[in-house]
Amino acid sequence: MASGGLQLLGFVLAFLGWIGIIISTAMPQWKMASYAGDNIVTAQALYEGLWMSCAMQSTGQIQCKVYDSLLKLESSLQATRALMVAAILLGLVAVFVAVTGMKCMKCMEDDQVKKMRMAVLGGVIFIISGLAALVATSWYGNRVARAFYDPFTPVNTRFEFGSALFIGWAAASLAMLGGAFLCCSCPRRETSYPPARGYPKNVPSTGKDYV
Repeated sequence: MASGGLQLLGFVLAFLGWIGIIISTAMPQWKMASYAGDNIVTAQALYEGLWMSCAMQSTGQIQCKVYDSLLKLESSLQATRALMVAAILLGLVAVFVAVTGMKCMKCMEDDQVKKMRMAVLGGVIFIISGLAALVATSWYGNRVARAFYDPFTPVNTRFEFGSALFIGWAAASLAMLGGAFLCCSCPRRETSYPPARGYPKNVPSTGKDYV
């Protein structure tokens, strides 16, 4: 029962992490314009994401523009896109694999060993998915931080971390933690000892065995 509860907890955490990775990938707030400087402009807030850039006016109106050409984008942004999409696809595969190996599901009930292996495999794929998302978000955040502290970057073009980065970091951590719980939910095999040999019972002598 304990391993089943740990398995269910791991799946829920990993699934929530996978949903968070999808939300983070779709959000345009990967970096937001910084107003730290002498010339502070508060009329609009600028955001940039993996797929579009947005500008929010002081009235609350948001205008977004999808990036025109894939070939015009920086190679680092293309790599971040690829890692996040790979994390989503791996998470989708991990969901189906882990569900098959869950103890509460009736799939593969006739072979418990293979069922446990499927749950562990799903956990491993969840961990890989979380690592891909963690690498993508950390790489993007490192680029934002380096550009912010670069003295040659104009003050009006500096950006800070957006909310999508924080969601991505939290989601990647949940996916890896849940995957680790799935891997640890497999019960250890008990050591099997050979059955004890039975000794013949002493039959009471009737006195007829001796001549």
